Amino acid sequence: MRLNTLAFCTAMGSVLALATPPAMAQAPETPAGREALSVLQEAVAIPTVQGRGQVPVLAAKLKARLLDAGFAEDEVTFVPQGETGYLLARYPGRDRKAPVTAIIAHMDVVEAKPEDWERDPFTPVIEDGYLFGRGSLDNKAGLSIVTATMMKLRREGWVPAHDIVLGFSGDEETQMATTAAMATAIVHEAGKVDLVLNADSGHGSLDETGQPFVYEVQAGEKTYADYKLTLTDPGGHSSRPGATNAIAAMSAAMEKIWAYKFPVTVSPLTRAYFEGSVDAAPADVAPAMRALIADPTDAKAAATLSARPEYIGLIRTTCVPTMIEGGHAPNALPQSVSANVNCRIFPGTSRASVQETLAQVIADPEIAIAFQDNGTLESIESPLRADVMQAVEVAVHERAPGLSIVPGMSAGATDSMHFRSKGIPAFGVGAVFMKPTDAFAHGLNERLPLATLDPAVKQWETLLRTLLK
Repeated sequence: MRLNTLAFCTAMGSVLALATPPAMAQAPETPAGREALSVLQEAVAIPTVQGRGQVPVLAAKLKARLLDAGFAEDEVTFVPQGETGYLLARYPGRDRKAPVTAIIAHMDVVEAKPEDWERDPFTPVIEDGYLFGRGSLDNKAGLSIVTATMMKLRREGWVPAHDIVLGFSGDEETQMATTAAMATAIVHEAGKVDLVLNADSGHGSLDETGQPFVYEVQAGEKTYADYKLTLTDPGGHSSRPGATNAIAAMSAAMEKIWAYKFPVTVSPLTRAYFEGSVDAAPADVAPAMRALIADPTDAKAAATLSARPEYIGLIRTTCVPTMIEGGHAPNALPQSVSANVNCRIFPGTSRASVQETLAQVIADPEIAIAFQDNGTLESIESPLRADVMQAVEVAVHERAPGLSIVPGMSAGATDSMHFRSKGIPAFGVGAVFMKPTDAFAHGLNERLPLATLDPAVKQWETLLRTLLK
């Protein structure tokens, strides 16, 4: 892509294995693709959920693989931090004094209850062209693809222009304490870091026929925020209900928050995304994209895009109830109830202002609202870099000639924020291509199409060979 014109090419052209619908896809055929699958299966089988102490187990297996591929013992280090930790691996380049490039991913996953799943979430299952399991997409796919790529390059003796540092965090899904420590350690130990490539964001989107229609480079992300809402009441005997009930009042407040729609926002980054992807977008949403570009206040366009899970997070701040707890006995009126509201905040909007909005929406002064600090930071966008975008263009067009390549903003939070906060540009350049209707990260039946593995490893290899030649 040429940044000076933002002339996004929309010719689809011929596509490699991705033209085959995932249900018809075969297992990876290249050695590197098969290795990526092997790493992924091994990783999914290790339940790296907060509190289970399994991140060090996965890190040890990743380290063993890297050493087997030719990394030296002193180049790969695991740093424990509580029951988790982070893994660093240094890949030496020609100029050992030049600023380094960091490649990041995370090893942890969100909780999954086996009784809710059709298959055991921590047993990798291959079925109908997919690998099912918790983390198969978020982010053990990116982790495995990057690991397999780096192993391939090391075995082949490739030497980049300067050092590369792999950084795999261990609590991205929760407190991000390892992320913050990892970012500090990379900057302290590696010297100047002038670029971060994140495998946990950036992706290719396929339409329902399996054809790719856009590739998005993540250059920004929304701010993550949890708010705890609490209400207390004297309670009493359930046979003597009074005028108030804490659970009923909190339920009413949650209904108001669920129904509330934050104002539509269009930033330069999201405008560039819509402008670059509209010509190749599905026919049922392209008119809404054009209308929103022309008039961000177009309510009909906003409603159309909001109805699609892949677009709702790109046009406004969102807040949704995610957890609730209350009552102390089945035969007693509740004395307290609390709820968690999770918000993904559009860049440029403060967490404090969102808290004020929530208070206005529920309009109940008896309900206390408190921000829950979990280690995330308020969002900063990365200015686009020509060398990165041009290397992405080479890598993606090798895989899908003529595909539209656009900058974008993630609706979710990633480790990139801890590097951006240090003034280091970070870009999500993940190589997974899949249909939005197949994306079940954090949900039931999380899965990855096997067809993406071979071309994903090749995409990362071409990206690095082009960028660091």
